[in-house]
Amino acid sequence: MQSPPADFLTTREVAQLLRIKERKVYDLVATDRIPCTRATGKLLFSRAAIDAWLESNQTGPEGIDDPGPPPDVILGSHDPLLEWALNESDCGIASNFGGSLDGLQRFADAKGIASALHLFEPEDAGWNVSTVRTRFNQRTVTLIEFCWRERGLILHPDEVHPITRTADLIGRRMVGRQPGTGSQILLSHLLEQEGIDAAKIQFSTVAHNETEAASAVLEGLADAALGLRALAERYQLEFIPLMRERFDLLIDRRAWFEMPLQTLAQFCRSPAFSDKAASLPGYETRGFGTVHFNG
Repeated sequence: MQSPPADFLTTREVAQLLRIKERKVYDLVATDRIPCTRATGKLLFSRAAIDAWLESNQTGPEGIDDPGPPPDVILGSHDPLLEWALNESDCGIASNFGGSLDGLQRFADAKGIASALHLFEPEDAGWNVSTVRTRFNQRTVTLIEFCWRERGLILHPDEVHPITRTADLIGRRMVGRQPGTGSQILLSHLLEQEGIDAAKIQFSTVAHNETEAASAVLEGLADAALGLRALAERYQLEFIPLMRERFDLLIDRRAWFEMPLQTLAQFCRSPAFSDKAASLPGYETRGFGTVHFNG
């Protein structure tokens, strides 16, 4: 049954109750720190839920105190072109590349203004959108395209026993990535698709970013890595293409209009960025800025 209107408060009434500005109420809603209901395009607040929230303060250890804006950090998955752009654009944004899922969790905890990800979604034969929609549907976020990249098996050219497909990885030394990285999740999917037990793959070393993965093969620490064509060619390694993947940025929409992200975005539309992308085999950046999801 639908509750009578008297059982609900408007945004203005909640602001008056909490003795804060209405804008602060919207911020609490955007960061999931206050219970609310969205109906007919409006925000409504159950009086009983607000009373319980005030009593128990269960939605956040700091209550309604403003934690301040997230730091100017890009989280999530590593990409050589993104790393280069952060340095060259002089945007002042730091990076903390710990993998796609790690980045999403840190982003949800307001540890950064954006998070990079490349999560393959076999049910939709797509990238990133379903994951973001599930976790951030009620948040003020935007998922934009950064680039497409070609991913495959990176091999040492002097490899005696050739590896030509995923099934040839059985019994071979493979570069592993941290759990929750897009690369490791994709590798698990590819092995499962081939009916290969992941336990038969020997992960001889763990790489923390794309550059380390290719370097491990170059240094003989592993026979193969699931990596990027651009890095395979940089180190003059063999490359077997498997797929193109979309690499996206999940952005705090309010931070998007601030100077750091605007500086980065403008640089990524510059000739210098286009020339750099063109020099990286397997990269395509014509779709930069395309919106794939709006929370």
